Amino acid sequence: MKKGFLKFTAIAASAALFLAFGGAARAEEKNLILATTTSTQDSGLLDVLLPVFEKDGGYFVKTIAVGSGQAMAMGQKGEADVLLVHSPDAEKKFMDEGFGVDRRLVMHNDFVIVGPSSDPAGIKGEKSAAEAMKKIASSSSVFLSRGDNSGTHSKEKSLWKSAAVTAEGQGWYQQTGLGMGQTLSVASEKGGYTLADRGTYLSMKKNLSLEVLVEGEKSLLNIYHVIGVNPAKFEKVNAAGAKAFGDFIVGEKAQAMVKSYGVEKYGSALFFPDAGKKVEDLGK
Repeated sequence: MKKGFLKFTAIAASAALFLAFGGAARAEEKNLILATTTSTQDSGLLDVLLPVFEKDGGYFVKTIAVGSGQAMAMGQKGEADVLLVHSPDAEKKFMDEGFGVDRRLVMHNDFVIVGPSSDPAGIKGEKSAAEAMKKIASSSSVFLSRGDNSGTHSKEKSLWKSAAVTAEGQGWYQQTGLGMGQTLSVASEKGGYTLADRGTYLSMKKNLSLEVLVEGEKSLLNIYHVIGVNPAKFEKVNAAGAKAFGDFIVGEKAQAMVKSYGVEKYGSALFFPDAGKKVEDLGK
């Protein structure tokens, strides 16, 4: 009797351990690390999308909002499962080096050059963003750069290059090292110019002393992709969760939410859904 009891106890203990570890493994599979840009966080879009994804899929998403460059650096170390980023050239390099899988077009908005209503550089209405940057430089007007290797920072550097201006090291050029929302706040406080994505600007507009001064050029398109981190390089990557998130954000429900987000509160959409489209057709 005693021997049978001990055997039963051992089996019960083994079953309990199996259930415990099995349950832990299943819980782990439902945890997802999303590395994304500060613009998706600061604009409030993720606050709308993620609760729906978590409810529908049963996932718990840990969001790390950094610049696109930092998000991809996390992906290169296997420190994230999925990325939502907006730096196309860097993304292509990320994919070519084998760090990413299943890159899909999600949405776009655009970049705008904002500044004080006094507009000391006289750029308001300028059709060329590069010419506007040249005027800011030649007038030595304060320009706030994120300086964080984000998608916005990459776009800003490309505009300085097009303008044939070396901004770094100049007294009027100041790098914040901060996200989009905080950089906009600093620019507003200092009465300076900055490059921003329209979504974050619109979501913060009422608290800023900044106006959109240059907009509309096709080169200012701001395009977002979702990318899964390659599980072949990092075995701990939650590939199933990354695919589930990718499927969700390009799916009809999320795309409809992207399309309507901001319309009621800000008077216009902050992002435009692009799932299934070709990048070259955007902005036409």
